[in-house]
Amino acid sequence: MRFHYECVTCGRPADSDDLMYECPQCSAVKVDSLLGQGYPRGYLSVTYVPKERIRRGQTIDPLAMLPVPVTGARAFPIGVTPLVEPERLRASTGFANLYLKNDTLNPSGSLKDRASMLVAEMARASGETRVALASTGNAGASMACLGAAYGLQVVLFVPAAAPRAKLLQSLLYGARVVPVRGTYDDAFALSIEYTRRAGGINRNTGFNPFTVEGKKTISLEIYNQLGGRAPDILYVPTGDGVIISGAYKGFVDLEKMGATDRVPTLVAVQADGSNAIWQAMRNGGEPVLSGTSTIADSLSVSRPAAGAMATGFLRRYGGRATAVSDAEISNAQASLARDAGLFVEPSSAVAWAGFLKDSPALDPHATVVVLLTGTGFKDTAAAERLVTMPEPCEPNLEAAMALLRKRRP
Repeated sequence: MRFHYECVTCGRPADSDDLMYECPQCSAVKVDSLLGQGYPRGYLSVTYVPKERIRRGQTIDPLAMLPVPVTGARAFPIGVTPLVEPERLRASTGFANLYLKNDTLNPSGSLKDRASMLVAEMARASGETRVALASTGNAGASMACLGAAYGLQVVLFVPAAAPRAKLLQSLLYGARVVPVRGTYDDAFALSIEYTRRAGGINRNTGFNPFTVEGKKTISLEIYNQLGGRAPDILYVPTGDGVIISGAYKGFVDLEKMGATDRVPTLVAVQADGSNAIWQAMRNGGEPVLSGTSTIADSLSVSRPAAGAMATGFLRRYGGRATAVSDAEISNAQASLARDAGLFVEPSSAVAWAGFLKDSPALDPHATVVVLLTGTGFKDTAAAERLVTMPEPCEPNLEAAMALLRKRRP
């Protein structure tokens, strides 16, 4: 296979039959030498070259737009998740064309399966049997899940504070888990060093360009599910910048092949306690946070690995960024559960919180899609803070009725 790459930093093209992680010229300039300021240099984008142009609005095959053939789609299907039309939320918000893209229904319960699928296919095509990565939980559980299906050894570096449920999921799938006394950024650096010494493929988002290609399928599906058109606005939970870069890449590639004549407005939604990309869009530059603190652990990143790519897309196509508090995230999580029957983790609720915060200023006739990326079962501790478990009553109806008369928390 021949892959066509382009450096996000310098724009240099590169062709190779192999997986490339970084632009050789730009990655040689270490940002650490600049006192840690700025986002990583030399991130590569895989160039999509359409085989043919199609008529506008025509349904497309998302798998046919990927750089690696997908051989395991029948044995282990990924994607094609529902585009929910939430009746009660449409009524309460006044947005008749509101949709929720429910990617919590992927096999590991996360959108990250889209990226892991392509990495697994890349490993299969190149004869590799080992994949290493860093994760706060979701990407690790996803890669472990795909590794089990594809027969790959997965080595997972995680911050020791990662949610226990996500680590248990990875262990059950058979991953070798290495808890690290440090941050996600520490685990990220360690996983790259491990790959360089031990070999195999590194799956890290913001390092492996094929993860963006996998994640772009979310936009291709939304386009199909809306009847061959792009939404007006897409709200995307944002941490390291890879999901929103993938979402942009999907719409840009659709425009390139003639399927649509526009790229929608994408909104990067971040937590107040981890808002480097929001700061970059508001103040310019490439801010690096001294620390992060948010209940949305999957989005807790001080130096976004794909920050340059994400902000580049946002600026080029008129996107926006918004930030929400932990209280707004918790309220959004409860709202989705109680008014739409969707149990999502805090990092997914971030996108819904962003929409709710922005909605007074939006056109109520706009077609708005909110991306939900991970199931709430991955972080039940966060959900426990939203509810109060009632004390048991005596086994008679009077006691049960008395319990039910108590005000709902």
